[in-house]
Amino acid sequence: MREIIESGKTAIGIEFGSTRIKAVMTDMDGKPIAEGGFGWENQYENGVWTYSLDMIWKGLQTAYAELKTDVKNKYGADLKTTGAIGFSAMMHGYMAFNKEGELLVPFRTWRNTITEQAAKELTAEFGFNIPQRWSIAHIHQAILNKEEHVKDITFFTTLAGYIHWKLTGEKVLGIGDASGMFPIDSTTRNYNESYLDKYDAIISKEGFGWKIRDILPKVLVAGEKAGTLTEDGAKLLDVSGELGAGIPLCPPEGDAGTGMVATNSVAVRTGNVSAGTSVFAMVVMEHALKAVHEEIDVVTTPVGDDVAMVHCNNCTSDINAWANIFREYSEAMGIEVDTNKLYTTLFEAALKGAPDCGGIIGFNYFSGEPVTGFEEGRPVILRSVNADFSFANFMRHNLYSAVSTLKYGLDILLKDEGIEFDKLYGHGGYFKTKEVGQRIMSAATGGPITVMETAGEGGAWGIAVLALYTNFADKMTLPEFLNDVIFKGEEGYTVMASPEEVEGFEKYMEAFKKCIPVERAAVENI
Repeated sequence: MREIIESGKTAIGIEFGSTRIKAVMTDMDGKPIAEGGFGWENQYENGVWTYSLDMIWKGLQTAYAELKTDVKNKYGADLKTTGAIGFSAMMHGYMAFNKEGELLVPFRTWRNTITEQAAKELTAEFGFNIPQRWSIAHIHQAILNKEEHVKDITFFTTLAGYIHWKLTGEKVLGIGDASGMFPIDSTTRNYNESYLDKYDAIISKEGFGWKIRDILPKVLVAGEKAGTLTEDGAKLLDVSGELGAGIPLCPPEGDAGTGMVATNSVAVRTGNVSAGTSVFAMVVMEHALKAVHEEIDVVTTPVGDDVAMVHCNNCTSDINAWANIFREYSEAMGIEVDTNKLYTTLFEAALKGAPDCGGIIGFNYFSGEPVTGFEEGRPVILRSVNADFSFANFMRHNLYSAVSTLKYGLDILLKDEGIEFDKLYGHGGYFKTKEVGQRIMSAATGGPITVMETAGEGGAWGIAVLALYTNFADKMTLPEFLNDVIFKGEEGYTVMASPEEVEGFEKYMEAFKKCIPVERAAVENI
């Protein structure tokens, strides 16, 4: 293995998640062989969720340094080169730069729900849903707000696009990530030309020195060449100066695209659910949607096929908060609790609860939730006086609450639009305890949920696989590469909820919808 690593017969993927930056190295078969990481949290400053540039670079360099140390410790190898590198990150958001390459305003992440006016206006103009977190909504809201910086923009991009640009000099973006900036035409594998024209017409009266085409990153599909690591880029990534320049990079992608790759769900009629701090479900569609739904985004796979996505800002944060309460209680009782055992116990208790949670209902909204029309959130738990308020029902409610807003959006996609899927793959912390998260998600979707053995590797592994694919793109399609090389022989573990569990979640959702005014009152009064 040492010879393989030092000769560069590997690929590296680094993904910026919402709470962790993870680096993964694979061999040429896509098997993970080393990793590194860095924990971080967003900051809420001046009404905006953000990460500082200093933290972005500290996180990247630390994650890479940890990867390098892991390689040395495991194999005695010095990491000085690799066959290909890929970067991915949370999609959407807003990073705008002037001609000197300076960031004009602090990075506005996907989590911000401050673009409602812009999103509604653009959705109406395009006849295509533009969610609040999309980059075009952010820039348009800045225009509506008469923000001074807008006139100076020469380039805007996502977090992954920013990292890639600084390391290669290339202002490019993978099509999946680009589809969260501006609508994509899946027939041309590029930005939708008619919408570009419409947008320029909308802002023509502003008198800016740019057109929207001029400041968007160039769109690339998986397998295309996206530049090489420059001398300065190599020093930015590896502060020791040992990493060599000239390493090819794959197109930078968003976490939705890497999630599709990591779960082998880039083919038509497949889909995946990523459930962690946020939760989103995606299905690669056979046909276009019949109507515009604000609850459903249309993005693309890393090769440009249309994907219906339901994205929710909140998922496991409230579960984590309650887990911490149980930890504090245990410590107060003089009991030290292992973190893995704590979560496993809480999750497994949920399966013993009633299918409808025994009359307990609630909202896990730490932040706004556009799917149900909330700009802000307040965690709320409710129960009737005759509810069965047991530990099992309480935990089942917490797991239902984490995905109830997702189900709210998915019901539109599956029931109203008739979009079908053959396989839905789960990944993320929600599925870590065997079977539990799968069974709850199956109850929510009414279909089987599969977790692959590699699902725990996540998006960093997914972008490493896309980096590896650059060596195979002239020989096979991405779905063929995933089926025949990466996932060959892997079936995964599939769970299907019982009819009673599906019916119980439907009953829970009836109460959830009736209680939306309660959440509204909480936001207005707390």
